[in-house]
Amino acid sequence: MTDLAKPDTNRYRALVEHIFFDPAFGAFAPGMTEIQFEREDLERAAEALGIKLPKNLGDVLYSIRYRMPLPDSVLATQSEGQEWIVEGTGRARYRFVLVPINRIVPNRELITIKIPDATPEIIVGYTLNDEQALLAKVRYNRLIDTFLGITAFSLQNHLRTTVKGVGQIEIDEVYVGVDRHGVQYVIPVQAKGGSDQLSVVQAKQDITCCAEKFPSLSCRSISAQFMDDERIAMFELAVQDNQVRIVQERHYKLVTGLVPAEDLELYRRSV
Repeated sequence: MTDLAKPDTNRYRALVEHIFFDPAFGAFAPGMTEIQFEREDLERAAEALGIKLPKNLGDVLYSIRYRMPLPDSVLATQSEGQEWIVEGTGRARYRFVLVPINRIVPNRELITIKIPDATPEIIVGYTLNDEQALLAKVRYNRLIDTFLGITAFSLQNHLRTTVKGVGQIEIDEVYVGVDRHGVQYVIPVQAKGGSDQLSVVQAKQDITCCAEKFPSLSCRSISAQFMDDERIAMFELAVQDNQVRIVQERHYKLVTGLVPAEDLELYRRSV
């Protein structure tokens, strides 16, 4: 077996294309809206293509599902107004499924809410990537509390678990919280850097996970994203009619020193 000496993205796209179209794996045909495959199919496809797989097959699947666009040949089979996504259907089992196009992108017309930055400088100095930096800023500035109007506490970072009917998942961070009426919540948080797109697949499986693992708590799913102008976009998401919907969206900017008086007056008028 030979290594194609190409970037991982190209290798992974070749694997996706092979599984999607090759008759040995079920093969796409016009009119199909679902194609099942298994983790082991990656190994069979790699052998057929002469591609050397990384030891961590989970990285291949994570990239296919969240990081990279599907190959152009796969995108060309999409019906108008629909797109292919990759969902987990159980342990080491997945499927391509054709769903209505659903994007979670910041509305740039929203006002920006400025908040004094409470992130410790030592944390800012040693965060290793955008996702880690974003989670830290959300945590140290209590943006979950501000956004949802409840008191929330970080329970666990990067929760890896298995969900019935979905398979293995990872939630970027999980909070628990309580409101003034005593209602308790579980809050899964998805975080993305400015160049990454928030995933409706990840949001949906986060909500499914919390319903299974924390049945006594109300789930409020949060997605956060760095925008290209140092703002942080935050979304509360819910599932309605089997689609991920935006419940609310706010944009925050962490600033040094006091928030200008004109901004405070704007916030008072907008309440």
